[in-house]
Amino acid sequence: MRHTEHLIRLDGGEFMMGTDEDGRYPGDGEGPSRLVRIRPFAIDRYAVTNAHFQEFIEEASYVTDAERYGWSFVFHMLVSEEVKERVINSVAQTPWWLVVNGAKWDCPEGPDSTISNRMDHPVIHVSWNDAIAYCNWSGKRLPTEAEWEYAAKGGLTDSMYPWGNQLLVEGEHHCNIWQGDFPSVNTGEDGFVSTAPVNAFFPNGYGLYNTVGNVWEWCGDWFTKKHKKKPVHENPKGPVRGSSKVMKGGSYLCHDSYCNRYRVAARTSNTPDSSTGNIGFRCAVDLE
Repeated sequence: MRHTEHLIRLDGGEFMMGTDEDGRYPGDGEGPSRLVRIRPFAIDRYAVTNAHFQEFIEEASYVTDAERYGWSFVFHMLVSEEVKERVINSVAQTPWWLVVNGAKWDCPEGPDSTISNRMDHPVIHVSWNDAIAYCNWSGKRLPTEAEWEYAAKGGLTDSMYPWGNQLLVEGEHHCNIWQGDFPSVNTGEDGFVSTAPVNAFFPNGYGLYNTVGNVWEWCGDWFTKKHKKKPVHENPKGPVRGSSKVMKGGSYLCHDSYCNRYRVAARTSNTPDSSTGNIGFRCAVDLE
């Protein structure tokens, strides 16, 4: 097993997953709040970095989905003017996402960009398929959504964020999200306008960093917005089939006016072959 130095052992137990206050995003299926019991597992303290993903690419000779397709989605403010001149289209419903030819994990804003000064940042432009390939190489796996949420809570109960219920703590930022007027003005008050190093800000009560903000993180589960009624959900793994996979945690592009999903209970989904400039992942392992 590779890169076990940052694994955090969690004893598991019972916790309340989801929320009953999800009226803003009913299609996300955040609720109802439900009792979940988790067996012991271990999870990475940090999201997978560019440095570790580069090691995987070089050793496994792996080609990501974005590389095979020849393009990926990049946020418009991060693309150089030269690259913008060659962009052929954007997403109609979300025009701030540009289809950039040559955008991939090591050229995150297009062919004229590099990760040379971002090796400690989370890898991005990785699909669920890519994340699974990395997990197989490293001897790990993706966390289930329940494991991810349990770990992200850091031992707190009934809290909106990994540190409590207030976004700012004594005026201090605890995560990398959007400040300003989305999608045109990011003041960068938290210190970043794109990704941040994986060890930025403060860890939660379990020692995990950036479980909200920075990058969305893939989970192993197929997505569903319907949850079975049970007295206790034992180690849930989601439905056995589906069309999209769960993502948790929000990203540096989340803002209250558009995507208030930088909450522990928040969730969204994407197809397994999708990649964008704000999706990454962290790994987990089973414990005997």
